[in-house]
Amino acid sequence: MPMNTDDMTAKMAAGQGFIAALDQSGGSTPKALTGYGVEEGAWSSDEEMFELIHQMRTRIIKSPTFAGGKVIGAILFEKTMDGSVDGKPVPQALIDLSVVPFLKIDKGLEAETDGVQLMKPMPGLDALLERAKALGVFGTKERSVINAANAGGIAAVVAQQFEVGEQVLAHGLMPILEPEYSIKAADRGEGEEMLKAEILKQLEGLPEGRQVMLKLSIPVVPNFYRELIAHPKVLAVVALSGGYSTDEACEKLAENQGMIASFSRGLLQDLRAQQSDEEFDRTLGAAIDQIHMASIR
Repeated sequence: MPMNTDDMTAKMAAGQGFIAALDQSGGSTPKALTGYGVEEGAWSSDEEMFELIHQMRTRIIKSPTFAGGKVIGAILFEKTMDGSVDGKPVPQALIDLSVVPFLKIDKGLEAETDGVQLMKPMPGLDALLERAKALGVFGTKERSVINAANAGGIAAVVAQQFEVGEQVLAHGLMPILEPEYSIKAADRGEGEEMLKAEILKQLEGLPEGRQVMLKLSIPVVPNFYRELIAHPKVLAVVALSGGYSTDEACEKLAENQGMIASFSRGLLQDLRAQQSDEEFDRTLGAAIDQIHMASIR
């Protein structure tokens, strides 16, 4: 029996695994491809570039190690959602593997003001959410960035995240709100206090019975987000790798009970286009095992 919405909600709440972030988009695709061992000259148009990244993602999804139950969700870029794996729409292919599909919905970041980068406007979001829902997508993800402990800036980021989150909820989808705190910020400990307070404030205003997910940088102080993890209006709290290597990210994540991984770089860093299928599957399987262990520890 394929998973329905209730099954997917229960899977996220149980948190016995991690979410793979396969959502590099326009700006970050060339970097992702170069990391995968595909040289910049290998494509002559955006279409060809997206086809190459789709091949990489298809290879990941089709790997036997991906379907082993340790990956419980995957975040897709819009073009990936619209693509197919062996003739099946990607969201359906994931559901058939018991992997919950999410869609990245933000259109990138505004220039920095008040120490933060808000999300750019998202015209056409309602239509995109309807299309995602029809394809069987369970939830969405939207990212903004905090670079400094600026109370006004942090309040603006969190307010915008919840505003878009409510639009997503209105379509019957589960929003992952991602106010990423840059791990390079010197004042992150102080800023995370502000961030947590703002999130708790916004959660109060969320109607009863509504839930969101949160995607946050691994906090400076271990278990700092325990209140959010336990909050009745939070389905799950997932962690981003934020530029840490797999080893560093897993080490830090393991110190935070109840927080699971949603890594991109941490999952993909050792995969190469040139690897044989056997080598590729072994490398991917090792990363999956390591991230899974840190998520459930």
